[in-house]
Amino acid sequence: MAISLPAFGRSKGISRPATRGSDGAYVSVDDLAALEAIACDLTFLRKAPVRRLLAGRHESRMRGRGLAFEELRTYMPGDDIRTIDWRVTARTGKPFVRVYDEEKDRPGLIIVDQRINMFFGSRLLMKSVAAAQVAALCAWRVMALGDRVGGLVFNDTEQEAVRPHRSREAVIRFAETMAVQNQALNATTDVKRTPAQLDAVLNKVAAFARHDHLIIVVSDFDGHGAATRDLLLKMSVANDVIAILIYDPFLLELPRHGEMVVSGGALQAELQFGRSNVRDAVDSFARNRGRELLSWQKEMGLPMLPVSAAEEVAPQLRSVLAQLAWRQRRR
Repeated sequence: MAISLPAFGRSKGISRPATRGSDGAYVSVDDLAALEAIACDLTFLRKAPVRRLLAGRHESRMRGRGLAFEELRTYMPGDDIRTIDWRVTARTGKPFVRVYDEEKDRPGLIIVDQRINMFFGSRLLMKSVAAAQVAALCAWRVMALGDRVGGLVFNDTEQEAVRPHRSREAVIRFAETMAVQNQALNATTDVKRTPAQLDAVLNKVAAFARHDHLIIVVSDFDGHGAATRDLLLKMSVANDVIAILIYDPFLLELPRHGEMVVSGGALQAELQFGRSNVRDAVDSFARNRGRELLSWQKEMGLPMLPVSAAEEVAPQLRSVLAQLAWRQRRR
């Protein structure tokens, strides 16, 4: 049964799976917990040192009004009317606004795709495993920065939410949720592929995270379309959104011989890679899809960071996040 995101309660009925993992096909809680040690040097946004006592370790470059009051000043055109101090305004006869430091606590929501389309890998890892590792690395880093972290893990039939908390236990609970769904995947499942699930999940996230969240979406974005683009754009207006595109290079480096049977659920088709027209059609589809997703970064300033399931995840994530931070410093 699907769990509505706004409820964001403790996951129920979650056992700690440890029967499979460390083989590239599945991931365990222990695998994800072990990533804590290598998540320490990841960075999402540029930080600057603070200049006030007892203000924390850094100022956030994210959006939003902070929690610490700094000063009163006269109202200026363009100021948010919600910052007006009405008592001082009434006493002085002139409009005054309250100025705050930038927000230092930013809840992190990590959205992880574990649908059947993610159960594919041609070399090192299944895409589902790569997605879980990316999500765990991000969760450990958000927690280490002192922010609350939680998220939502979804497959073709379920959406399991973990409420954001500032604790190691919250990350472990999130890892348990990922491991349960990850280990339920198998090639002979009768679960039907559900492309529409991606937009359904993003709709719930958009309804819950109205402002001042760090939202990280980890998926292969199967089923994406104009609605997906609009939802991400809507969330990015008042939140910081990062999309991490999990892909397998198989479709970009097709074999020149052999066959493969593919299925969309009800129908099956045999792809004969020895035929050049088949290779060209599949190659064109894969590359056009990749270009469309990556173009979102240029069109709407949404970071779309590619991570391959054919290589170790941590070095790739470290590299793409470093490039993102460098671009932010250039602004």
